[in-house]
Amino acid sequence: MLRFAKAHAYGNDFLYVEKGAVDGVVYGTLDGVAAAALARQLCARHTGIGADGLIFYRRTPAGATMQLYNADGGRAEVSGNGVRGLAALLLHGDNRDGAAVTIATEAGPKLVTRVGVADSRPIFRTAMGLAVDVRQVTLDAAGESVAAVVMNFGNPQCLVLGAQPTDERFHRLGAALETHAFFPDAANIEFVTVEAPDRIRIRIWERGVGPTTSSGTGSCASFVAAVMFGGAARDGIVIAPGGSQRVEWLDDSVYLTGWAEVLSEGEWFRELPR
Repeated sequence: MLRFAKAHAYGNDFLYVEKGAVDGVVYGTLDGVAAAALARQLCARHTGIGADGLIFYRRTPAGATMQLYNADGGRAEVSGNGVRGLAALLLHGDNRDGAAVTIATEAGPKLVTRVGVADSRPIFRTAMGLAVDVRQVTLDAAGESVAAVVMNFGNPQCLVLGAQPTDERFHRLGAALETHAFFPDAANIEFVTVEAPDRIRIRIWERGVGPTTSSGTGSCASFVAAVMFGGAARDGIVIAPGGSQRVEWLDDSVYLTGWAEVLSEGEWFRELPR
């Protein structure tokens, strides 16, 4: 039996398992349990609990450490929405504005601060860090020559600026770009439309998941690409299928502000994969 919690931000949902329940968590195995196989089982939408990813965490005096697996069992360095969901779990029942936790991720520490509430959901502002290795490239994918912006925003990102794609092009290009040879560890794909200097719209093909309603790192990376190559300002709204988040690109960090909520806690009865 394994205890878990579930939280989401804008429909981007995650399962959380405290490491004390499966001590010795490392990528690949956790105390003899096959972590990737467990992620696939738990995250399955019809035969599991259902989620975009599984996060193992351990509480620390400052907040927590975390390790993330995508729904397909692949490792991921960080998720902005996953980090925020973990903050909501750690601060559950703490209604103080200004309450903060630091989440240690594979992409570095992320400071998450509660800044208010909207529709009974706590709002958090997260210091997400800065993009590195930002450049424009042209990639041949799915029969097209695609102009894209690539960067690392704690994880590999590929941004396609322009009009929003049709459903057919979104699925065809999203799948092809995710596993393109240019990205040895695969990539997160966002299609980015600059609607105004302070407003962009995105559609997300998440690495190891497919279409998702929201992405924290994807929102930040999309905003950076829109500022550098699309004429956007450095403070604005990113609209995804699941809702809108604010992104601010300051000198010290890109800050992401939005809500997250804890949905449930439960117990997983199936025998753990080994």
